[in-house]
This record gives sequence, C-alpha cells and structure tokens, in this order.
Amino acid sequence: MKSKIYFLGLITLLFISCKKEAPIKVTTDDFCAAVDTVTGIMVHDIFSPPVASRIYLYPNVAAYEIMAQNSTKYNSLQGQLKGLDSIPKLDSKSGVNKNLAALIAHIEVSKQLIFSEESLEKYRDSLYEKWGSENQKEFDVSKEYALKVVDRIKMWMGKDNYKQTRTASKFSVYANQPGRWQPTPPSYMDGVEPHWGEIRTLVMDSASQFKPKAPHPFSIDKNSAFYKEAKETYDTGNLISKKLIEVEKTKSKLIPEESAIATFWDCNPYATVTQGHMMFAKKKNTPDAHWINITKIALKKSKSDFETTVFAYTKTSIGIFESFISCWDEKYKTNVIRPETYINQYIDENWRPQLQTPPFPEYTSGHSVVSSCSAIILTGIFGDNFSYVDDSEIPFGLPKRSFNSFKQAAAEASISRLYGGIHYRAAIENGVEQGNNIGNYISNKLKMLKK
Repeated sequence: MKSKIYFLGLITLLFISCKKEAPIKVTTDDFCAAVDTVTGIMVHDIFSPPVASRIYLYPNVAAYEIMAQNSTKYNSLQGQLKGLDSIPKLDSKSGVNKNLAALIAHIEVSKQLIFSEESLEKYRDSLYEKWGSENQKEFDVSKEYALKVVDRIKMWMGKDNYKQTRTASKFSVYANQPGRWQPTPPSYMDGVEPHWGEIRTLVMDSASQFKPKAPHPFSIDKNSAFYKEAKETYDTGNLISKKLIEVEKTKSKLIPEESAIATFWDCNPYATVTQGHMMFAKKKNTPDAHWINITKIALKKSKSDFETTVFAYTKTSIGIFESFISCWDEKYKTNVIRPETYINQYIDENWRPQLQTPPFPEYTSGHSVVSSCSAIILTGIFGDNFSYVDDSEIPFGLPKRSFNSFKQAAAEASISRLYGGIHYRAAIENGVEQGNNIGNYISNKLKMLKK
C-alpha cells in the first residue's frame, strides 16, 4: 500500500514539474493603466505642455517598436523617425512575450523622464512581482529584451537637443517694446520653454515647416485688425461675466455654455490660487494629457486589441510632440502680447480673463494646434463620426462632455481660448490650420500600417 501511495505521489510531482506555465496575459487595460499612471505623476510633478509631450512620446515609441517586431500588421518606425534605427531584433523563437516586453519598455522609459521616480517604481515593482509569480521564465526573457530596447531608445532621445535647452538662456522681456509678450498675473512667470523650437523634429523637415500666417501687426488704432480682435476678446469675456453674474443672482445651476467650454479645456498646469500671502498651484491636465485620455476613451469604446492600443497612443503622441515644436517655434519668434496685457493697457485696466493666462507668448494657440492635429490622427484611426463621452476632467472636478467626432471636440477646444480670454481669434483660427497641416502630413508620411 505504501509503495502504491509513493508511486502516485511521484507521478503527481512529475506531472506538476512537466506542466507548462501559462503565458502572462497583458491587455489593453494594462497598457492604458500604465499610461494613466504616468499622467498622474506628470500632473503631480507639474510639467509644461511641451515637456509633457516628450514624456508621452518616447515610452510609446519604445513599446511600439517591440510590438512591431515580426508583426504582420505594423511597420517599424526605424528610418521613419529622425535618428531612430538599430532597434534590437527579436528572435521569434526567443520566448519573449511581446505585449509584456512592450509594457515593460514603456514603464522603464517613462521612469527616465519624470521627477517622482519612486511613485512609478512602486507601481512597476508590484507588476514585476505579479508577472514573476505567474511565469518567471517568460518574465525574465521578456524583461531582458525590453531593457535592450530601452537602452537604444535612451540613446535616441538623448540626442534630441533637450539637454542643451535646459541650460540655454532665459527668454528676454523688453518692456519698452509695445506689442511684445510680457509676464502675466498672478504669478508673473518667465516665458516657459523659449527654446522648444530647437528640439529635434521627428517627421517634419523642421520646426518652421508649417509656419502659420503672420499675426496681425500690433496696433492700438481702434480701426486696426489687432485692436478689433482684442476688443472681441474683451467683449466676449464681458458677456460671459454678465451671464455668470446672472446665474449667481438667480442661483441657477445652469452654467453658461461658453464658460463651461472654457473651463473644460483650460488644461493649464501653471494655474495658481492665491490665499492671503500664499500662492499654490492647482493640479490640472495639460492639453497633451487631455488628448491622450481621449485616445484611451476611443480605444475602450472600440474594444481595441493590444497592438491597436500601442499604435494609437504612439501615432497620437507623435502628432502632439510635433505640434508643440511647431507652435512653440512660432510663439517665441512672434512674441505676441497676450489679450490680458493689451486690454489692461489700452482698453480696461480692471479687466480679467475667465482663465488664467498661461506663461508664454500668444501666437499661435497651442491648444488649437495640438487639438486639431490630434483630431486628424484619431479620425484616421477610428473614423470620422466617432461619438464619445469625454471624462478627462472628472478628476479635476469637472463634468463629462459629449462629442460626435474628434474634429468637433478640437473645434470646441480651440474656441475655448476665446471664451477663456487668453487668445485672439487669429491665433485660434491660424492655429487650427497649423495643426491640421501637421496632422495631415504625419498621417500621409508615416507608414505604420502594412498594406
């Protein structure tokens, strides 16, 4: 009897030892959660919109390059993005789990680009422990390959001129030159990222390839185009203020639509609150974060698979990155005065915009450029009449908004800058055209999908 029990036990042990561990499952939800984690850290760390675009870009490209290895549907971006080549090749017999390696690469590259590394390490380590317990061998070989790709991406991103711009000169303000940008209340910050136009482009020939139409010449003549546009911003702000006062008087819960639109698309990480002698920053999304979240919403609604998820995030982040380079190049070449400064000096010294004016020159509107470009790219991926509910601002106390298409959302984001009192119409309309041109160019030039 004992020998029989011993024999059965031996058979059981042999069965267990020979049983293969199941592959580690990495899903769309897992990748979206990693992107959301990075977004949360960026909001906490308060990165400028241009720098945020860089933080989204490189981790997504790293993940995409792994996903595209031996893919029947997607082409590598090697040779398509400036300076990107020689990504380590993946042996199909290596046992690497591509989805797992892509997510590991995303997390590890992200860690190189943020300030609060401990927060991301805590998130990463919990995943590593989970994956190791599920299938240690597969996790180890996938991580090993991912880190090789990470090293290559780090070399690539280290040559984009970002480090050089960290030590470049600050933006010079010339108070005696009318029409030039000046720091604005309440924090009167220096101009943010004045050298961002010097960052290496990826797809565009140069930062000025899609240079917009010139802004209206500065003038205080009441018959000039510049004055009339400033007056339009002023009048629009006053009209919205009257509506808000009426809401307060009647104790109505219906916020004026223009005010709701302006607030929803504010996306100013530099907004501050003053209490007595104390000033502290509000925590807000950047325009990049808002459109990256819209990408997630579209992915979830369309029930996209893992490969489509990485593809959509990557292409959208490329468009956002290029948009900020193009827009910032124009901002610091034209140095157009903000409406708040102009109106206070030449129309009404007591006027204040609904939104706090961001700390950089006016022309063109960054949200208009980025939103229009993102809408073009997302429309190309998900279709022209893709309706969705945008919950991007719920963490910041704002309600959802519904849209019938990405282009409708981009149009609303653009006009929000007039409603908020932080841009003139020319910066908005010409910014939309600028963004459309960038989006169409990227969509046509990048060959990410195999025929």
